[in-house]
Parts: sequence; C-alpha cells; structure tokens
Amino acid sequence: MTALNQYQRLEAAGIWRETPLAQARDVIVSFGDATLVLTDPRSEVPLAHWSLPAVTRINPGKTPARYAPGGVDADEELEIEDDLMIAAIAKLHRVIEARKPHPGRLRGGLMLGAAAVMAALAVFWVPPALVRHAADVAPPAQRAEIGRMILSEIAKTTGSPCSRPAGDMVRKKLAQRLIGPDAQIEIVPATLRGALQLPGPVTVIGEDLIAGQVTPEVAAGHILAAQATAIKAPPLLGALRHAGPRATFHLLTNGTLPASSLAGYGEKLLAAPVPRPDDDVLLDYFARAGISSEPYARSLDPTGEATLGLIEADPFRTTEPRPVLSDREWVALQEICDQ
Repeated sequence: MTALNQYQRLEAAGIWRETPLAQARDVIVSFGDATLVLTDPRSEVPLAHWSLPAVTRINPGKTPARYAPGGVDADEELEIEDDLMIAAIAKLHRVIEARKPHPGRLRGGLMLGAAAVMAALAVFWVPPALVRHAADVAPPAQRAEIGRMILSEIAKTTGSPCSRPAGDMVRKKLAQRLIGPDAQIEIVPATLRGALQLPGPVTVIGEDLIAGQVTPEVAAGHILAAQATAIKAPPLLGALRHAGPRATFHLLTNGTLPASSLAGYGEKLLAAPVPRPDDDVLLDYFARAGISSEPYARSLDPTGEATLGLIEADPFRTTEPRPVLSDREWVALQEICDQ
C-alpha cells in the first residue's frame, strides 16, 4: 500500500491497556505490514499487532485519541497524543475505506476516494503543525547541517565567509565566550548591519561589525541580540517554513532537507531588517555575558535617543566589564577578511 509506505519510519509514544483491569503500559507505536505494532520501549519486544483496517477510534475529535482493535467492545485500548501519528492513522483509514468495493456506486466511490485523499493531503501536508513539530524534534546534527546549507545560500550574495588562521582562533574563542562550546561565528565580507542567527547554532555577522570598529563590544552586542531574538523566533522554524511542508516531511522521514528547498532563503534573510529584541530581555544577556550594552546601543543610534533604555540600564554603567577580547585578539579578528 503506497500510503502505508510513506509512514514506515513514523513512530510515536502511546499508552496501552491489554484489558480494562490491566495496568497501563508505555509503548512505542509504529506501522508494520498492514498492522499497527505496539512495542515495549525498554526491551523493544513487540507486545501486540493490530490489523490496520480493524483499528477503531473510540473518541473521535478528542485528545488524546483512543483506539481499540475492532470497536468499543474490545478489551484492549491504546491512547496516542502525537498529532502526526493520529493524522497518519486517519489517512490510512480513509485510503482503506476508499478502496473498498461499493457495488452499483463505482463512480461515487471513486469520487469519495479522491475526496478522501485530497482531504488527507490537506490535513497532513499543509498544516503549520508539521513544520513546528519538525523544528522541535530536530537533533543537533540536523540543525547544524541546515545551518550550513543556509550559510551557503547567504554566501551566494555576500561571498564566502572570511578565514585566516589567527582570526579563526579568535572566532572560536568569541563564540564560546558569548554563545556556547558548540557554537560558531562566521564573518562574511559584506555589510549586514547586524547579526543573523542560523540553526546549529551558527551566527553570521558582516565585516562592517569588525573593520573600522574601535572595540569588539559592538560586534559582541549584535551577536547577543541575535541570541535573544532566536528565543522568540527560532531560526530552524523560519527555515522550515520557507522550505515548506513537503520538504519538512522529507526531513522527518529521511533525515535530510532537500537542498533546493532552501533556494533563495539566504537572500530573503539578508533583505529583511534585523529584528531587535526587547530591551529587558537583551539586558539580561549583556549582564550574563559581562558586556556593556551602550556600545551596541550607540551602533543602532549614535544619538542614543532611540536606545535610551539600553544606555540608562547598562549593567556596567558604573562598573568596568571584563574585556571581550585582548587587543591582540581584536586585531587578529579585524584582519580576518584581509586578502
């Protein structure tokens, strides 16, 4: 069955009761050959096989969805909360029902079957819930790979990221200082007027935040602002929305995102204005990183009128913050794009 093949790798957590008086057990729900397989998550031993045509939902429209093998009179019962698995079971039921013979009503059956498939596609492919789910469950390796794909798209407009041995060492130190041990900071030979946070996490800044700046506090401030922005607008979610539900489903089932699905996304990111997070949220980032917020605020508005909140509430307005980089490191970073 073609529809079943689409879900061979789909799994979800469930709660199974073998009898009405039996204790509920956690199980992993997956698809077998025309069956719904319930497996013990610890031993990976199959506990039950339910025929897909006989699986009946006994509480339509309610969550968690409750199923029984044959109807409400069955002893066994299964609860599932995962929206993707619920939608997949519903789709398979509609496909199975559409393929049943309807003597004397062949044309009507064909029309109903086509309508069922179209409804299933509308429910399963289009909803933003699919994209949100993929963004939530993507492992670090997938996020890093998508981040590299987006960086390649950005480089088509800006040029390849800058790299020199001494500057690369400083990039890694700055990423660890501001973001975390697995983070990356990439510098492109272009003017971005801010920092872009990509999945991975990868933060992209332009040469304008390095060359011509007196100290590294401005660049550091924009990098922190990108981290704060990513909390409310996760970069992976934005990328998957651009890629679309079909490409996102390919990511869920095959572990990779088609490269063509991100075509033009780098140009789209560069054309959009760099978002500015709320002052209260951003000030917490500056305080934790031990960096003054005034240099960043002045880079947005030299007069300080539009960024007065960041200047007056600077966590280091009356004390001296620890240096972001040494003078030698800052010079090495400033030279990273030199040919």
